[in-house]
Amino acid sequence: MPHEFRTRLYGVVREAGRREIGGVLMAEQIEPGSFRLVDFSVDSRTGGAAHFVRSVEHHQEALETFFERTGADYGRFNYLGEWHSHPNHLPVPSCEDAASMRDLVGGERDIPFAVLLIVRASRRGLMCSAKLFDDGADAAEVALQPE
Repeated sequence: MPHEFRTRLYGVVREAGRREIGGVLMAEQIEPGSFRLVDFSVDSRTGGAAHFVRSVEHHQEALETFFERTGADYGRFNYLGEWHSHPNHLPVPSCEDAASMRDLVGGERDIPFAVLLIVRASRRGLMCSAKLFDDGADAAEVALQPE
């Protein structure tokens, strides 16, 4: 995860305090199966103390802006998945989080795969976990590499 990406994410999560916030992840494909996180959207309005559901309209605008900025090169730059915070719990997907991702992948939007990043701000920095949801497969841990 690029340092500036991590720093910005830590800042928005700290600012939200004990409310869950989240958004979509946008990435650059480095090679098949390897991605570099480039940007993320933030919806800080719809979260509560233990629940976050993103606003589709808000994040669609963020994706459109991202695609304009990257020259609509969808083979290289694209949507990678979702993120949200767990300020009051460990940064691991809940059963509800996993079910939501399974509905998203291969379901409502015909997305073949997506990553779910869960984060929590602590005094030591940003705690993270990431899972890959691939259509027809069990969720798998994603290795987050520092840049």
